[in-house]
Amino acid sequence: MKAIEVTGLTRSFDDILAVDRVSFSVEKGELFGLLGPNGAGKTTMINMLSTLLKPTSGTGLVAGFDILLNKNDVRESIGIVFQELALDVKLTGKENLEFHSMMYNMPKTLRRERIKEVLKLVELTFKADLLVETYSGGMKRRLEIARGLIHRPHVLFLDEPTLGLDAQTRRHIWDYIKKLNRENKVTIILTTHYMEEADFLCDRVAIIDHGKIVACDSPSRLKDTLGGDVVTVEIKNDPTALLAHLKGLEWIKTLNQHEECLSMTMDKGERRIPELIQAAQKHQVDVACVHLHRPSLEDVFLNFTGRTMRDEEASQSERNRTMMRAHLRRRR
Repeated sequence: MKAIEVTGLTRSFDDILAVDRVSFSVEKGELFGLLGPNGAGKTTMINMLSTLLKPTSGTGLVAGFDILLNKNDVRESIGIVFQELALDVKLTGKENLEFHSMMYNMPKTLRRERIKEVLKLVELTFKADLLVETYSGGMKRRLEIARGLIHRPHVLFLDEPTLGLDAQTRRHIWDYIKKLNRENKVTIILTTHYMEEADFLCDRVAIIDHGKIVACDSPSRLKDTLGGDVVTVEIKNDPTALLAHLKGLEWIKTLNQHEECLSMTMDKGERRIPELIQAAQKHQVDVACVHLHRPSLEDVFLNFTGRTMRDEEASQSERNRTMMRAHLRRRR
């Protein structure tokens, strides 16, 4: 039995299709990532799988339980860490965990034992009796992860677990997540819009665009689909003639235009750069600079969607503003 099985999961909000017929499965003990820009539908998927939101259509099994027919069983089988902090900062770390474990009707002796275990796991034993308002951002996030594990869930959902944290703290949280997955064998579903986070943490990554999964595989295999090196050429004028020429070259495996950049994948890119410069000169295209690097998940996202993550988040922000204006007009 798989940890999660999803078939045709769909969710609409008025005229907006937030999640569009998504299907995927997650193996037991896997660390699975949902990677996409803000507004792509990642949190909506998590909310449906954790029974917080009813799907418009489709089915989902979590730890073998149907998200529509067995909601209580699903909730007892999962832990969840939300994007926004959900701790009572006027309680101590231990008191937050005590309150949460009582909600699961855990016996007093077991509660005390588990609180000690999870505090040790996230290295917060020395902070257990201090008010949460004295914790750093990273400590609060680690306490939330401890809270999500208090009842030994089969599946742990982490929704943007490092959002708003500085780079050093984010890396520490990554190490804790890896440790949880490795030592506790808990299945983890992670949503993120950080490319390097998905690359570092996840066994497999599903790339989400406009509520759909456009690619799903291990980070290394996703990058291998592009083949070879990525060469980016920054240009200063109209590249139409150059683009037509480049599309006819067999050694260019993928080609995308993004604003004032042409992004290509090819083998032995360093040897092809002089030929690219010559072609640009022949077609009267001014080259500002050339970059060469190995494929990244950002390149994979660009290849499958034709946009960078930053572009998509900017357009999603504009769509959100349009939706809000339409909603306000309907209320008047």
